[in-house]
Amino acid sequence: MMTNQTSPPADEPEGKLPPMEKGPNCWDCRFLGITWNPRTPYSCKLMGFRSRMIPSLEVLRADGMFCMGFMPKVIPIAQAPATPVTQTPAVIPRRKKLTRFLWEA
Repeated sequence: MMTNQTSPPADEPEGKLPPMEKGPNCWDCRFLGITWNPRTPYSCKLMGFRSRMIPSLEVLRADGMFCMGFMPKVIPIAQAPATPVTQTPAVIPRRKKLTRFLWEA
């Protein structure tokens, strides 16, 4: 008996799916959160739930569709400090007393 096998297109390596068929990667999403609870270590801040699994897998399991709320993380650009670091003076000047009365115990 012959089986109907389809081969991947020539321009795609075997074992890799196109990005649209993979779904979003929560580790690259700005809404992924890590919780303190070991029973539900992952959370989605956009949808407001915690889960044992990565949130995108939970959404796929519940809806049957990939997560539509994925937004990539914002990576800050490294900047040099605006002002150079100065050394603190050896002697710190004393502040003046705020009142003219001296209180005794």
